[in-house]
Amino acid sequence: MTGVFGQVDDPVNVDTSIVRVNIGVVDPRGRPITNLARPHFSVLEDGVKQDITHFELASAPFSVVMMLDMSGSTKSFRQNIALSAARFLDALAPEDRVSVIEFYSKVNVLNEFTSDRERILHSIQVANGSGETNLYKGFEIALEKLAKEGNRRKAIVVLTDGVDTKAKNLDRDLLSKLRGQEVLTAIKPDSNETLARLLDRADRLGVTIYPLALPTGDPAKLADPTPVQVAMYSAARSRLQLVADRTGGTLNAITRLDEMSRLYALIAADLRTLYTIEYQPANLNKDGKWRSIKVEVTEPGLIARSRQGYFAK
Repeated sequence: MTGVFGQVDDPVNVDTSIVRVNIGVVDPRGRPITNLARPHFSVLEDGVKQDITHFELASAPFSVVMMLDMSGSTKSFRQNIALSAARFLDALAPEDRVSVIEFYSKVNVLNEFTSDRERILHSIQVANGSGETNLYKGFEIALEKLAKEGNRRKAIVVLTDGVDTKAKNLDRDLLSKLRGQEVLTAIKPDSNETLARLLDRADRLGVTIYPLALPTGDPAKLADPTPVQVAMYSAARSRLQLVADRTGGTLNAITRLDEMSRLYALIAADLRTLYTIEYQPANLNKDGKWRSIKVEVTEPGLIARSRQGYFAK
């Protein structure tokens, strides 16, 4: 993974020496295992075993930001979004706290963190907007909100086609200087500095991000897509995949709108099966280098999924 990775100033004090990792554990058939305890886990950073300083069971509550893409491309299926997002709420635990953020040409926090389901549902129902897609600004505000949630477990569920307008404009400027097949490979998704800063901050806060990728804008549905259209769409999807991989979440691609409710419910179910561990790295050097994380489970046959690592800054 290459790219230029910068710093973001946190509005609250965060102990950046502590690494927090959310972990999903499944059996060989993919069924979640939720009855493990702290002694079942070990964590290695760059191959070196670390001392776990804190452990939370899969039943511990989450603070979740629901980010809803209200840009012009989603205008024709707002009712699908509202119904599907409501199903997500139904599948959460009662103690989970939710904040709803809408993003389009603006970014609006529709409600602060609350477990009041009626208030959250109202926010989902009134979400509205048009124009551009301020996805990365939405991420920035979501992370600001989560930074104030203390030691609670943290996640973001974002419904979007993944096309941040500013990133798209930068991509278009780059491709305008190129011709032929080089257009298809010129964009390096992980080199966007804004996204890199956001992922660094998600690392520090231990936030797991679940993108739900809408089917809008796919050039495969066009009769004769241009190489530029293909390259820009591919970059947007690759960045959503990067967000999921880097934070330990999953990218769920919506191919049909009637799948949206089921995928939202799957994400809620996944959240309710995650364990959380914290450790203070044995290597405290802030050298900007990548630190790989591997979580192992002592029970034979079980498979652990977590974020892959972080940049030590």
